[in-house]
Amino acid sequence: MDSKQAYQEKMDAQLREWEAKVEELRAKIDQAKAELKIEYREQIDALRGKVDSAQGKLEELRHSGEEAWAELKPGLERAWDDIKTSVENAVAKFS
Repeated sequence: MDSKQAYQEKMDAQLREWEAKVEELRAKIDQAKAELKIEYREQIDALRGKVDSAQGKLEELRHSGEEAWAELKPGLERAWDDIKTSVENAVAKFS
């Protein structure tokens, strides 16, 4: 995916998927024992912060020019890799 538009669409779809997973994990917290709820909630809140940060980076990409987006892409890719790992770890832990 070389075009800015195609890249944004790919990232939008991935972000929606991660947001859905975070909400699934929040629902599982409600079923956890009281002592685990605090730990789980802290981890979910941290994950939510990463997703929010990625959303901000995506907004920055949306408002960038065609030439500038190539410079933003590496930072966005690193953020995406970090979120992907965090979401996968959280899903594995809470499943």
